[in-house]
Amino acid sequence: MSTQTLPPIPQTATTTYRECVREAIRDALARDDRVFLMGEDVGHYGGCYAVTKGLLAEFGPDRIRDTPLSESTFTGAGIGAALNGMRPIVEIMTVNFSLLAMDQIVNGAATLLHMSGGQFTVPLVIRMATGAGRQLAAQHSHSLEGWYAHVPGLRILAPATLTDARGMLWPALEDPDPVLIFEHVMLYNATGPTPDADTVKAVDITHAARRREGTDVALITYGGMLGRTLEAAEALEKDGISAEVIDLRVLRPLDEDTVLSAVRRTRRAVVVDEGWRSGSLSAEISARIMDQAFWDLDAPVARVCSAEVPMPYAKHLEQAALPSVEAIVQAARGTLGKGAP
Repeated sequence: MSTQTLPPIPQTATTTYRECVREAIRDALARDDRVFLMGEDVGHYGGCYAVTKGLLAEFGPDRIRDTPLSESTFTGAGIGAALNGMRPIVEIMTVNFSLLAMDQIVNGAATLLHMSGGQFTVPLVIRMATGAGRQLAAQHSHSLEGWYAHVPGLRILAPATLTDARGMLWPALEDPDPVLIFEHVMLYNATGPTPDADTVKAVDITHAARRREGTDVALITYGGMLGRTLEAAEALEKDGISAEVIDLRVLRPLDEDTVLSAVRRTRRAVVVDEGWRSGSLSAEISARIMDQAFWDLDAPVARVCSAEVPMPYAKHLEQAALPSVEAIVQAARGTLGKGAP
């Protein structure tokens, strides 16, 4: 492994989620010459969401590789590179396109350590955009993180803050197993203070995070729903209800201890999940709470999920299909035996 020294990027008081992801990739490329990025339009075009803009000019075509429009092919190439000592970052433009590489991810990357009797690890990172909110209609608005969280052999990350977007990539590249990172499309333009170096170094890919303390109900969420859940917590506070907010961050393996601790403190739980309700990650979290903290609960676990329909294109219908702040507030109030305010 060798490293190169890059000129520092000018630091500003604020930055965006997109810029944090770009800087995370840039940092990884500079740290380790085994790291390279590959995917559709990541080079000359600068990425579908402009995340990789400027990286081709800085690192060249050997490190920033535009690929043909064939997810199964370039994901398979990433697996092969990882097996041979490289540290590839594969970008799949959106989560729905990952279905074209499902065999490579689920039957290949996730199983090779087991199938080889522990002889071969697959240190591969796959990044992809996920979620709805940009009027991309039914075929490009999926939230399928829960599908992949079902699969042993994968680590699933959902950075919801600028700090996590900046800090999760490097530990993911150091993981010997395949890691999938889901970046919500509605977060790319999110702005906030530039994360400082010490905070970034402290980011891990193992634990959930308590984003807000509370005593009356635990709101458990991840990814693009974190912002709405925090808004709901603020609205509940005005109504005299103290809501704790847990950001799962790591969807597999789930940090049960943090979730169960929050449930035992508040004795009530609402799980907010942009995925469809049936067979969802929210169902798994609810089941684990019931399995391990049933006698600590004062009310059944509530869930707020997307409507079980193909995502509408029309803006007002798209928003109606997604979990809303109002729906989260009502679910939380319901666990406390309260109706509409």
